[in-house]
Amino acid sequence: MNTPPETAPVAIAPVAITRLLVANRGEIARRIFRTCRALGIETVAVHSDADASAPHVAEADYAVRLDGVLPAETYLAIPKIMAACRAAGADAVHPGYGFLSENAAFAQEVLDAGLVWVGPPPSAIAAMGSKIEAKRLMREAGVPVLPSLPPEGPAGAPDWEYPVLVKASAGGGGRGMRVVRAAADLEREVASARREAEAAFGDGSVFVEPLLERARHVEVQILADRHGHVWALGERECSIQRRHQKIVEECPSPGIGDETRALLLEAAVRAARTIGYVGAGTVEFLVRDDQVAFLEMNTRLQVEHPVTELVYGVDLVRLQLEVAEGAALPDGPPEPRGHAIEVRLYAEDHDHLPQTGVLRRFEIPGDVRVDSGVESGSVVSPYYDAMLAKVIAYGAGRDEAVRKLAAALRRAKLHGVTTNRELLVSILKNPEFRAGNTHTGFLDEHREALVGGRPEAPRSARPTPPGLLAPAEPVRPVEPVELSVLAAALAMAAANRGRARVLGSLPGGWRNVRSQPHVARFEEAEVVYQPLPDGVTLVAAEPHRVVLEHDGVRHTFDVAQYGRPHGGPHGAPHDGPHDGPHDGPHDGPPCGPHGGPPDDSHDEKVYVDSPAGSVALTPVPRLPEPVAHVAPGSLLAPMPGSVLRVEVEPGDRVVKGRPVLVLEAMKMEHRITAPADGVVSDVRVEKGRQVEAGEVLAIIEEITQEREA
Repeated sequence: MNTPPETAPVAIAPVAITRLLVANRGEIARRIFRTCRALGIETVAVHSDADASAPHVAEADYAVRLDGVLPAETYLAIPKIMAACRAAGADAVHPGYGFLSENAAFAQEVLDAGLVWVGPPPSAIAAMGSKIEAKRLMREAGVPVLPSLPPEGPAGAPDWEYPVLVKASAGGGGRGMRVVRAAADLEREVASARREAEAAFGDGSVFVEPLLERARHVEVQILADRHGHVWALGERECSIQRRHQKIVEECPSPGIGDETRALLLEAAVRAARTIGYVGAGTVEFLVRDDQVAFLEMNTRLQVEHPVTELVYGVDLVRLQLEVAEGAALPDGPPEPRGHAIEVRLYAEDHDHLPQTGVLRRFEIPGDVRVDSGVESGSVVSPYYDAMLAKVIAYGAGRDEAVRKLAAALRRAKLHGVTTNRELLVSILKNPEFRAGNTHTGFLDEHREALVGGRPEAPRSARPTPPGLLAPAEPVRPVEPVELSVLAAALAMAAANRGRARVLGSLPGGWRNVRSQPHVARFEEAEVVYQPLPDGVTLVAAEPHRVVLEHDGVRHTFDVAQYGRPHGGPHGAPHDGPHDGPHDGPHDGPPCGPHGGPPDDSHDEKVYVDSPAGSVALTPVPRLPEPVAHVAPGSLLAPMPGSVLRVEVEPGDRVVKGRPVLVLEAMKMEHRITAPADGVVSDVRVEKGRQVEAGEVLAIIEEITQEREA
């Protein structure tokens, strides 16, 4: 084997950064600004029209508008970014992660403009920016790699075995990545990956490699200067992923031994020296038993960098800035201490589909670090990644970090949009995760044991059919979720009485002859709240807090009500008298004109938070408004997005699972498939059309045995 010579970084004269523009948005922009404030460096934000009121814009010293909303016309538009640098008088640019962070042409343009580039040399970005070229370089440098296969299929490599993985050559974050388990699916998945990669990174190049299943995804944090120092700051385990995007990361890995760790760190340093790397970067590997294979090198700061910062006691952004100014790193990195775990909190449902809307309340308590791009009142738009925040816990050991993180997530108040909080908590509580037995197929393997969406309504609190009363005998709550439903009912009743214009001192629903219990009805559950169930004592009931005692144990619930009823004399979902329209708190701003979600101020929602977790409830109106009729077989848009492709026409016969059309939302493709065998009777949309969540896309008339006969 001929090992290529190492490339030495080019030395530069020391410089001082005075005003830094961050060519990014959201969480990473705020993270960089935080370090800049500590160093006395002025900051410049850029923003799309959809982000005009975003927290990162408010926190910067200066801000420049990038007209438009789509990534291609804003955060990926190099001419606009460079114009912003000139307009704001920036003398340095930090690209963050994603968008243009691994674009060698952008880095070169920044340098050509006489600005400081806070990142690796354009030559290193180019060398690693193409994963195809990166694998060739790493193979020559003696770093173990998986073989690359031609995207056109087995004709170019007859000994193919499935499954295989289609990957974007540029970029990362799971975009442009597809698992293919059969040859018949390869062409379609390659085309889909190319489109998604082109939209996300401006480069549709893809390649194919064998899929190494049940492997650990492990990466090494490196940091290099222009004076010959290369640090390997340990490894991070990033195996738990959905849609090939990491959602749980930790440092160190719970499943890597000393021998494998030494091999990974040495390979990462060798990779960095081979290309003359400067700055922060990450070298990623797959590890299965004693097999190690290079995946890619990310020439930027990673989303999950906080776990390394906590374990090694460093500020990686500060070190990036100092290296960019020409400073030298100490001879060796600090020693690691303790354990850190990070989870990514996304606005998404239990099917991992992104959600949009107003984030009414965003509060995460506890001894944790929260790096977020949002705050209470932020609007989650359909144009960008759905990640709300990273929540990171540190402990002397792994168990301590897990406990802190799970407790913080349980106690978090996240109102207004659906999140993956329940999934994250269930992962942290899973015995196999606690034992450190993680791999890239963890979510699929443990799907039945993990909670992916809202808590299931308990049997005793499930709704009765419309128009029927709950059982005459009160049901005794025994689970925390049941007590939460009861607390919601009592809080809404208290709010009702507080708004009463007359006889406000009378109890809610008072009548001379009590013939029926008082029942609170929500779409998710219903509960009898008067009389109280056996074993439950009411200690206090206010519109925003309820205290109950159950079998001698006191429970406190915080209750928040948002929105207004759907018309009619509906003040609370129970069968007592109603005292006028409900007007709950409105913490969020009105929706913006540039891609914000529709006004949801009339959609009533109740959130109940307690140490046991959170429950979101939707009151059932006593006098519901008429709703539009949806034809049987209608395929509805699961989220706002743009129609990328329509694959059927009216009259086409389809089988269950066949793609009908593809939506693009938050830089990801989402395939809409036929729910059953049938005939396409109508297609309501065309390519390029923007659709709202719940809009009818197409109608498929199911083929029954009777119809076939």
